[in-house]
Order: sequence, then C-alpha cells, then structure tokens
Amino acid sequence: MLLTALLGLSILGAVRAQVTVYGQIPYGQTSAAFATSTRDPNATPTATTNNAYDETRLIPPTPPEDYSLAFTLNLQAANTSVPNLSILQHGTFYGFSIEMSVVTQLMGKNSSHIKVPFLNLMGLLQQRSGGVHIRVGGNTQDFAVYVDELENGEATAKEKSDLKNPTLTPAVLYTKELFHLAASISSLVNVRWYFGIPFNDTNWRLQIAEHSQAILGDNLLGLQGGNEPDYYLSHGHRQEGYGPFDYFGEFADLINAIDANPNIPVKNMLIGPSLASGPWSPEMMWETDFINAYKDNLVAITMEHYPSNNCFVQFGVGSFVDPQRTFPQFLTHQSALNLVEPYRHTSNLAREAERPFIMFETNSATCGGLPGISDSFGAALWALDYGLTMAATNFSGALLHVGGQNVYYNPFTAPPTNQTAFNQWTVGAVYYATLITAEIFGRSNQSQIVDTTNNGLLTPSYAIYDRGQLSKVALFNFMDDPSGAHDITGTITVEGGQVPPEVHVKYFEAESVAVKTNLTWAGQTLGNKFKVDGRLKGDLNITIIPCDQNANVCRVPVRAPSFALVHLNDPTKVDEDDLPITFQTTAFTKTINTATVDPEVLATSNGQSGKERSKLGSTSFGSVSGAQGLHALLPGVTVLLAMMGGAGMVMMALTR
Repeated sequence: MLLTALLGLSILGAVRAQVTVYGQIPYGQTSAAFATSTRDPNATPTATTNNAYDETRLIPPTPPEDYSLAFTLNLQAANTSVPNLSILQHGTFYGFSIEMSVVTQLMGKNSSHIKVPFLNLMGLLQQRSGGVHIRVGGNTQDFAVYVDELENGEATAKEKSDLKNPTLTPAVLYTKELFHLAASISSLVNVRWYFGIPFNDTNWRLQIAEHSQAILGDNLLGLQGGNEPDYYLSHGHRQEGYGPFDYFGEFADLINAIDANPNIPVKNMLIGPSLASGPWSPEMMWETDFINAYKDNLVAITMEHYPSNNCFVQFGVGSFVDPQRTFPQFLTHQSALNLVEPYRHTSNLAREAERPFIMFETNSATCGGLPGISDSFGAALWALDYGLTMAATNFSGALLHVGGQNVYYNPFTAPPTNQTAFNQWTVGAVYYATLITAEIFGRSNQSQIVDTTNNGLLTPSYAIYDRGQLSKVALFNFMDDPSGAHDITGTITVEGGQVPPEVHVKYFEAESVAVKTNLTWAGQTLGNKFKVDGRLKGDLNITIIPCDQNANVCRVPVRAPSFALVHLNDPTKVDEDDLPITFQTTAFTKTINTATVDPEVLATSNGQSGKERSKLGSTSFGSVSGAQGLHALLPGVTVLLAMMGGAGMVMMALTR
C-alpha cells in the first residue's frame, strides 16, 4: 500500500500538523492486474522482476579448516594510551545518498505528501544517533533544471534525455517544493541535508543553492560542487584534455559566481572534489593545491567510491563481474582495508585542514550493485565492517547510495507504483549496517574507535571508547558454517581497570551470509520483502554474559556468521534526553488490515521506556473508536504509524 503523509507547509516551525495516510484501492475491490492477490489478504503478491527484489542466492565460501576459533583482546580501560585511536565520531556517521531522480518515490510527492515508512526508518536512526544526514544528488544532479511548477504539485519529475552517463539516469526537473519537502521531513525527524549544484557546464544554474539556503536554513549541511568530475570527460561532459587543473579552475569560477549572487548569503558551504577514484587519483587533485586554495569555501572534503561494479550487465560498459566469484571478496576484513588505503593520505590532509572527510557516495558496486551480493546478509556485514574501518581511519562520515527499482543495493525501496495497494516497503540488508553503526557511536558525539583485529581477516574486531572510557567491543565472524564448527569466542580483558560483572551483547544474525530474509538485530527485524513499514518487529533480545572478574576476562561467543556488539555498560539504562518524543493522535481508520503496535515491544525496544510515555492501542477491528483515539510512538520525533494493506484513510492531528 502506498503510505504518504499529508503535511501542510504550516508544519514548519509549528507545534501542530495534520497527517493523512492513504491507500490506493479500497478494501474489497480489486484491480485487474492483481485480482488474486487482493481478494485474499494472505495470498503472496505477484512477484516483480525488478532488481530490487531479485531472488538470486549465491553459495557461501567454504570456511578454512585451520582458522583459530579463540582469541584475546587486551584493551585499555581509558583512551589516554590507545594507539591509532580515531577522531571523535558521531552516531550520524552512516547516512544516505539519494539519487535525485527517485526523491518522490522514497521521500514523498511534495511537502504535503511524505512517505511514512521513510519517516519511520529515519526515526529509528535518530532514536539511536540523534539525527540523520542525507545527500540528494548523484548523476542526476549535474543536469537538474529548475522550473516554477510541475504537474500535480510534484517536487521533481524525470525528463527524457540522451545524456551520456553510465547509468542512463534521466535529467531531473525540480521546483522549490523539493526543499519544502526536505524541510517538512526535518520538522518531524532530525534530518540534515546535502544538495548538489549542477555542474554539467559552467553556465551556473544556482537555484539549488539559493532555494536550499532560503528554505532549509541550518538544516542544510553543504552544497556539492561537481559530482565525480574525473569521469566528466568519458561521460561526454567536457572536451578532450580535461583534467584536475581544469576542474580546479571551474571550482574557482563557481566560487566567484556564488560570491556575486546576493540570493546565496552563506558563501562557504561548498563540498568537493568528490572524485570517483576513476582516471584521477586523489593525489593528482591535491597537486593543484585544491584544499589550501579553497579551504575557506569548503565545509567538507569528499570522495566517492564503490569496490566493484555491475556496469557490463546493466549497461554494456566495462567487463563482466561474476557475483559468485566476487562474493568471497566481500566476506573479509581485507575488503574494508583495501577500500580505505587510497584515502589515508587524504584523511590526514583533511585533519590538517580541520575539515571533515566524507565518503560522499558508496555502496557495494556501481551501476546498481551485484545480484546475490548487494542485498545479502554478507553485504550487511561487509557494510558494517567498511563503515567502522572508515571511522577508524578518520573519515567523518559515509553515505550509502539509494536508487530506484532497478538496483540491488538499496538500503530501502518503496514498492512499485502498481503494487502499492497491497505491498509495503522492502529494506535491504545494508540498512541494518546504518542502524547498528548509529548504536555503536550513539548520541554523545564523543565516541572514538580503534581497529583491534588480531585473529585474522575473517574475524575483525574493534574497541569503542565513549567520553574517554572503554564502552563497547565489536566482534565479527564472516565465516559461514551452520554446524557451529566455526563459531568463535572473543575474550576481552581490560588493562588499567577491570571487566564488569557482566556484559550485554546484541547479536546481528541470519541463517547464512547468502540469505536476504529473516535478518535480526538483537532479536528484532524490520521484516522481509514487501513487509516493511519502518518499525522494528519482535521482542528485543539482549544476551547477558557473566564475566570472570577474578581473571579479569569476559568470553563472548560469536556464531558463524554473525556480528556481536558487546556493551560493557547496561544499554537499557538511558538518559531522559535519549527517550523518543511521543505524539498524541486522534484516528479515524478502516477497521481491518491496519497496523498494530505491541505496547510491550515498544516499552523495551532498544532500552526505551515507552510503556508509561504512550499507551498504544491496536487498530484492529473493534478496538479503537474516533473518540478513544490512537497513541502512536515514532522512534525519534516522527509518527510510528503505517498501514499494512488495502486502503482507507487515517487522519491524525499531531500534538507535540
């Protein structure tokens, strides 16, 4: 079912708003295309062949026979004497890069129609990290064109084009409504934004800079000046001979154009150079003195990189990459180490310049990802390890790219338009990596991480310090063995202190690295394909493991395959400021096939005490009347409300 929230522009800065959740086909009616599915609410919907729902399942690599299954981590109690400890990290480390052409599919039609599952998914991250960073851009941003209005009030629209780019993405038309849409989302969930200035030529179209600053204000993080300029020549955007010094000069021209524009009051919000590790290396760019020359205009230094590609299959570009042969490359810590290696020098330069260093666009493979890899549990473990390795190498953040229906790697995907009447969203495995990373770094903005791997590349580990003290330990097991013969045990010892009486462990688990379904984080799941409304389902399960304080050791098992986040402090004890904001609601709803929320689950989810703060009721038949109302809790500051099928309308008057 298509879930959208009807939010008036008056919501900005206001304490009340009205939200309408729509369904397309009234319950009991059918469309010709989906008659069987809609007659029987329990029937499996017709499968789609779009890549986002691909069923390819690969064969996991055979684990080595002689791998060490036990190891010890000797960790310092305080961060004062920890070598190679990272910079301070935020819970917002992992965010999203949303292709500009799919904004209305994922975020909403405009500021009055916002997708509720999107809000819920962002709310889950805010609950853990305090906020979310999103970039709207990609290949489509460089050819984006501003228009005063679009049909049906759409924020964006695709335009047929013969543009030369590897992903054949269309040109995008956009209106000011794009920024009002972003601002409305930010009024409900603490999302902050990056946008990109079109860079297909140097006849600067600066409306994105003008309107984003005017409408988003402090919720605008920065403006990208050029997306993957090292590919501009091969994509046909520039003439033969175009190189790093040419881009360097164009960046200066952009700065001059912004300085001369009175409608862009904040001049120093640019981001660059956003190379794609293609024809130009980062060092080729630094030979132009880019950082020193433009430091006063830059809010961040950025790169973009994918470890593999599927461009040959998707678009006939490059050479064929065999997913089955490539799969093992994602199931080792070496992958993350290889990905950060080209950027260690750049990371140091960014620190010297006192600017954040951000991997501005990444995912498992360009041109939409690889079937069987990009949406697997193995990809989730890879993305989590990759993110933590970037953080340990002093990246300040990374954005996982999100495309449309024809890609494999999406963190989240709305159902195809012709299935929104009965299908919900689909969450990709890599979304869990963003959720877990948000929990690892938390809301303090005082976390630091160090790579402590000492047992081989199939079982990497990390120590996380918060406010100077050892707080968490992260343990991976990339090996796939359902027999249990390759389960591992990590022993934690604390030097300069003592292990606690017990540790609290959250496990990220699935049947195999190859599966795409039934992924669980601490016993909870977002649901399988077409079953996601943006809320975690199931009972929270935190494993309590006693430690041996006499020997000063804690032994933590990690099955093959899985990930364990070991909390040295009780994660269910939270400060009042960490509790989610609740919204009082009044509901008028259809009487069947609507969402229900278990109050006990919400009361214990991620350690939050929702029981006393919001008395949640079922929306099933006969349980709620308009007079009684419905209290809905959203993780963070948005509304945890979604409808599971059929149609109808829910009117909610939100009072904050």
